[in-house]
Amino acid sequence: MLKILLSRWLDKFEKTFDYDASYMRHVLRASPASLLKFSLGSQAADRKAAPMEALFAAGLVGTLSEDCGPCVQVGVDIATANGMDPAIIRAVIAGDLDAMGETASLAYRFAQASLARDMEACDPLRDEIVRRWGDKGLVAIGLMLTQARMYPTLKYALGYGKACSRVKVGGETVAPLRLAA
Repeated sequence: MLKILLSRWLDKFEKTFDYDASYMRHVLRASPASLLKFSLGSQAADRKAAPMEALFAAGLVGTLSEDCGPCVQVGVDIATANGMDPAIIRAVIAGDLDAMGETASLAYRFAQASLARDMEACDPLRDEIVRRWGDKGLVAIGLMLTQARMYPTLKYALGYGKACSRVKVGGETVAPLRLAA
């Protein structure tokens, strides 16, 4: 029964976001219980604890750190479906700090500093996040960064990784920062 429910969930996800979830189907075949537990991790962040722009900026940084193709596209599509402004999404994908606005920029810079283990840069950004949104906001941003990395990491580990590709945001094509060079 669990396998049927998860298969339907994957069918809906693939259809909604035009996304190839073959690697998740691989997990489903191997261990339905593992897929269920894994998928619950992507729901860990309290999406009301900080502004949407901050949460999705951190999440997109996490995804970009692991992938520059289909996982970034689905992250963009999920952000768009949640009502995030496409101009801010484009700026985050392109790494344009000025265009992404103050809220997204703060989370973006914090996520980048966290991934780089640059505590000199990270500490004051963390303090500012706590000042603005409290510890709940900090935890939510940290979890968005973490959970965004789970899917592409698993996808590549299972051998389903794809080459880098451009991403569409609100009908416009954007080169992810990794491709911008």
